This record gives sequence, C-alpha cells and structure tokens, in this order.
Amino acid sequence: MTHGATRRTVLIAAGATGAAALTAGCGGDGDESPPAETATGENNTTAPDAPAGQQLASTGDIPVGGGTIFKDEKVVVTQPEEGDFKAFSAICTHQNCVVATVSDGTINCTCHGSRFAIADGAVERGPATRPLPEEQITVDGNSIRLA
Repeated sequence: MTHGATRRTVLIAAGATGAAALTAGCGGDGDESPPAETATGENNTTAPDAPAGQQLASTGDIPVGGGTIFKDEKVVVTQPEEGDFKAFSAICTHQNCVVATVSDGTINCTCHGSRFAIADGAVERGPATRPLPEEQITVDGNSIRLA
C-alpha cells in the first residue's frame, strides 16, 4: 500500500527549500567582486596580516591629495596633505570588496559606490556605514613601511 505525501511532509519540504533559497540569496546581488582569495583558495573577508616592516612604497609614489592602493597587502596609503601619510584597510566595510580607486579626496569602492575620506577613512557616501579601519605604517626617510 502506498501513501501520498501528507500535508505535514509537503510543508516541511517547502520550508526547507525556501530556507535554502533565502540563505543563498543573502550573498549579495551579484554585481560585486567576490572576496579576495587566500593562498589556500579560501575566501577571505578581512585583510590578512601583512609582514611587519614590509616596504609598501616610497613617499614620492603617493600623490598629495590622493593615494595608492596595494591590493596584495589590502592596504591603501593616502597623503591628504604634503608629508602627512595615512593608511587604511583596502577592504570596503559594506560588502568586503577591495576598493578600486583614489580620486578627488576619496577612496572609492566601485562595487556599490561607497566613498571614504582620504584623511581619516570616514564614510563620505554609502551604502557603507562604517569607516575604513586604520592600518599602521611608519615613514622613515622616503620609505613607507607597514608597522
């Protein structure tokens, strides 16, 4: 004797399918870059610890009023005013994309349009709601190094 699906079985199956679809939909809207991959191929949503003391650039490589993105180190170094160097995580606080450009006084994420101030990493335009975390650097002569 075969039994048809009970109402309870149908509701449980439908709920599980809906939950799986909802979970899959939380990953974003598909118009952004995936999180950076680590050497092991795993997705990494936070900036890795770059080697302390690693030279990033010479002071002349960072434009006054602008900055340079170091994608491998996931750091952006800016020079808001001549001789004043700042560093921030290059990972956007909205959905963990690596920021793409520095122009017109802002660090720009092209995934969804967030912009951050080059002087302090503050949000200038959302959808991001949190500033870029500050990174520690040292400037010794013409050398900019991770602290």
